[in-house]
Amino acid sequence: MATFHFDLVSPEKLAFSGEVDQVDIPGYEGDFGVLAGHAPVVAAMRPGILTIIAGGQKQKVIVLGGLAEVSDDRLTVLADVATSLDELDHAQFADTIAEMETKLAEKEGHELDLAITRLDNYKKIQQQLSSTAMH
Repeated sequence: MATFHFDLVSPEKLAFSGEVDQVDIPGYEGDFGVLAGHAPVVAAMRPGILTIIAGGQKQKVIVLGGLAEVSDDRLTVLADVATSLDELDHAQFADTIAEMETKLAEKEGHELDLAITRLDNYKKIQQQLSSTAMH
């Protein structure tokens, strides 16, 4: 299988850099996979789980939005937050969801719509983390 270069960058760190076989990205317009030779594209990401496949190994990373850019034989993901599943504090993640639910009462209009969408995305991540499909 042909490989390509992938960089996963967040404001805190370079979370991943190397040659990969495939990267599955949670896009706002739908999830999509990138393989070597993918057409150039820039896509907005929603909060979700990004999967890196390299050398037959899968690595899953939680991303909380950002941009993905495919150009030439390279993929660059600029993530608002990128946390490896190994580094995730599940209790803190659950607390974040509970806090988001509490703060919904303070919002209205468009701000409320955005907060509900973000909360829904966090809950989907939590559900994916709890499912047996994550193995």
